Amino acid sequence: MKKPLLLLLIMAFTCQLAWSQEERAIKIESSSVTNGEVTIKGKRVPYKATAGTMPVWNEAGKPIATLFFTYYERTDISEKASRPLVFSFNGGPGSGSLWMHLAYTGPYVLNIDEEGYPLQPYGVKQNQHSILDVADIVYIDPVNTGYSRIVDKDVPRSTFFGINADIKYLADWVKSFVTRQNRWASPKYLIGESYGTTRVAGLVHELQNAHWMYFNGVVLVSPTGLGLDRAGAVAKANYLPYYAATAWYHKVLPAELQSKDLDQILPEVEKYTLEVVIPAIAKGGSLSASERVQIAKKMAYYSGLKEEVILQHALAVPTSFYWKELLRDQGMTVGRLDSRYKGIDQTDAGERFDFDPALTSWNHAFSPAMNIYAKNILKYDTDLTYYLFGPVQPWDRTNENTGNQLAQAMLQNPYLHVMTQSGYFDGGTDYFNAKYNMWALDPAGKLQDRLSFKGYRSGHMMYLRAEDLATSNEDIRQFIQKSLPGKGVPAKN
Repeated sequence: MKKPLLLLLIMAFTCQLAWSQEERAIKIESSSVTNGEVTIKGKRVPYKATAGTMPVWNEAGKPIATLFFTYYERTDISEKASRPLVFSFNGGPGSGSLWMHLAYTGPYVLNIDEEGYPLQPYGVKQNQHSILDVADIVYIDPVNTGYSRIVDKDVPRSTFFGINADIKYLADWVKSFVTRQNRWASPKYLIGESYGTTRVAGLVHELQNAHWMYFNGVVLVSPTGLGLDRAGAVAKANYLPYYAATAWYHKVLPAELQSKDLDQILPEVEKYTLEVVIPAIAKGGSLSASERVQIAKKMAYYSGLKEEVILQHALAVPTSFYWKELLRDQGMTVGRLDSRYKGIDQTDAGERFDFDPALTSWNHAFSPAMNIYAKNILKYDTDLTYYLFGPVQPWDRTNENTGNQLAQAMLQNPYLHVMTQSGYFDGGTDYFNAKYNMWALDPAGKLQDRLSFKGYRSGHMMYLRAEDLATSNEDIRQFIQKSLPGKGVPAKN
């Protein structure tokens, strides 16, 4: 008996759907191992790269998600006990690890120009500044970023998507990875960028206190506020040094100031911010009219804005307005994540720009490069979409205490050092607030010998600028070497 045409079509569609689902199935465990070499600082460094997935388990030992990772191991070093191991995270929340993986510390970097703008054909080239000469590196994509996915749909999204949930499951995953790879003896480091700094600040505490895994260093790249209190006048005033850096770059400062180097200008503006602007904003309406005008005049001198604009905002100009206002008379906006980048809005009127010209430019280069790199160099085949920004909302931001957790980890572990890296032209996580983090982490000045700050003449992703790619990697290299204790030196205050 012949089957009706409609039934045949349904059967064909069902078979096709089943085949499609099978091909796009999420692999809970997978790996692709390749070998390569890269020349770093003039020396050949051979390595093995493992790209794959490893589960996140629940308390019953059942896989509930799987994380994509890329693990680089230098192969001409047999003794792993003293070989540093670095875990690298990006931020968002909801961002994959590709940003630092393919533009900063890994063996390959984007094909971009000297200032970080996209070039075609898209792709990658070897990174002569990679830190792979001094440390093995693991790049990790949290759940629903990159190729990482939830595999148990019955698990509540709150298991993964929140400040403390994120820290908890990632700490367990890192512990399992270290155990599998037999790296418990190795000196260990965490690097996080942007929201990734919130993540690693909490992770180092969780790993130390819940899994008894101790670290030698944490690198905070373009850090967030880490849950540290800066409400009121501090929050409103702290952007002035960033405004000065941006105005200097675009050559809109008064001639006397513009003729100075940035290194001469910023300490002056920082001092004025701390000693004058913060107290003035804190005084609110009690500040006299003459004082208000005098301070607005000086802030205009430093920021490139008009005095009347600063007065209209009661000395507290929002960043969103600054990006729109600074070059308004030129018909241009400046970037949020890197104010060296200029954009064009549909109209010059308005309180904020239409889009961030920096982020738009970066997406241009990163997405094709990651897909090319995973398939052609890492030889990792999948039909899954690599999420630059994945579906992780709503994100639970309650009970954030990661800055204080980082401080506690440092107090408990005399081996633990922290370095902050910031771009002077980053308006998303500005450099002066990053310095403020360091002061707030250590209010009594007991940890200063283990806290350090490095600034760069670029933005949020300072490594996209060729000159800063070299210097920022070298700073990490030196940080790792400095934070390795001498043989036989105990963890003792």
